[in-house]
Amino acid sequence: MTRSAPSIRARLTGWYSVVLFFMLLVYAAATYLAVRHEFFEQLEDQLHDDFESAEGFLSPAADGRIVWASDRYRDPDEDEDKGIDVWAGGGEPIYRSRASTSLPPIALPAAAAAARYESLDVGGRTWRTLTASTLVGGKPLVMRVSRSEEKLRAQLAEILGVLVLGLPLVVALASVGGYVLARGALTPIDHLAAAARRITAERLHERLSAPNPDDEIGRLTAVINDTYARLEASFDKLRRFTADASHELRTPLTVVRGIGEMTLKDPRSPAEYKEAIGSILEEIDRLTTLVDTLLRLSHGDAGTVRLSPETLDLRNLARDVAASLGILAEERSQRLDIEAPEPVMATVDRLVLREALTNVVDNAIKYGPSGSRVLIQVSADRDRAVLEVRDEGPGVPPEHRERIFDRFFRVDDGRSRQTGGTGLGLSIAKWAVDVNGGRISVGSGVPHGSVFRIELPRATASSRDDDSLVRTRRGEHT
Repeated sequence: MTRSAPSIRARLTGWYSVVLFFMLLVYAAATYLAVRHEFFEQLEDQLHDDFESAEGFLSPAADGRIVWASDRYRDPDEDEDKGIDVWAGGGEPIYRSRASTSLPPIALPAAAAAARYESLDVGGRTWRTLTASTLVGGKPLVMRVSRSEEKLRAQLAEILGVLVLGLPLVVALASVGGYVLARGALTPIDHLAAAARRITAERLHERLSAPNPDDEIGRLTAVINDTYARLEASFDKLRRFTADASHELRTPLTVVRGIGEMTLKDPRSPAEYKEAIGSILEEIDRLTTLVDTLLRLSHGDAGTVRLSPETLDLRNLARDVAASLGILAEERSQRLDIEAPEPVMATVDRLVLREALTNVVDNAIKYGPSGSRVLIQVSADRDRAVLEVRDEGPGVPPEHRERIFDRFFRVDDGRSRQTGGTGLGLSIAKWAVDVNGGRISVGSGVPHGSVFRIELPRATASSRDDDSLVRTRRGEHT
């Protein structure tokens, strides 16, 4: 059984709770250690004060001994949590309070070396002691003062208990608050998802709205609306393409069916059967060309066409295209000229770009009147290599220039069918120019006609050297 993943709210709340727990745990530990250190410093300060006070209880007697003059001050034996021990330099005990009798004796040579603090566990109780040497009446003494740590440890235990018990409560309350905040913050996304779910293929014109277009939800809404706009445009193109493709395929199929029915209706002579079969083959050739072109465009859309870029002089490409289409221009009594005053280099796929230029020139020849001129110009415009094809045909009206490169689009349907075109030549040209990193546009000629302009990135010196090196290495391996 597949378990569903937790919601974003739950994950945010969980991460928030875990991070908060560890942050509070570190804070609680640091607080406890700081308080404990402060308490022990205060205890040691108290021991230092006890040591100085105890020195006042000691005084030299008439016989030269150091005695404990308890009658001058309050008797310290009244406090069971404080102890005082005094020894003479030779090890003879001078005074021991009642509270300190349970503490072990000290090693006098080590005690006389330096003052030291230490904790002692005696009879289930922990004592903090300060042991140091002092001089009274010119005689060396060793004195130890002690205080019980029980009260201090009890206070630390209370503080630790508050921290340990309060930490889960704080985390729980914070988790509830975090969940409420996450729910409030993500509610607009739920509304956005619900609104997006209502937009279907038939309602792609609708758009989502956001209360604040400048926050994260607003920016997400803008991205989704842009996606819907692109989908709407793609659906519109797909609908037009499907309708146009169906129409283009239906026409030759209808012709083939009509020829077949007419041929089978009455007996025919062999010459008439041969003519009918020839007409059918012409329509089949038209269908084959149409299908091959559509397949090529679909491969281009899918990005499966592999390019072989090379640095070439566009003048040679223009001459090659002019040579292949020169016969077609002569048949229509047209003149096909090239104007290329200087070399213009570009790094492109030769075959793909040749197909683009061929389609544009072929289009200019088909729609140009008899006796007109078609001119191919090769030039450079800063960092762009430019190919322009000028004709003297009827031109493209401004309102159709945006769609002239759409598939199956025709400015004049009747004239296109007379020339035998499929309405895909300029679409192929646009694709071929685009994949080579360029762009194609159409404008008006002077005084009439059309100007198709192909702009490509101009080859740099380094790219020319690299291409020459590649050709050299190919020659070495040949």
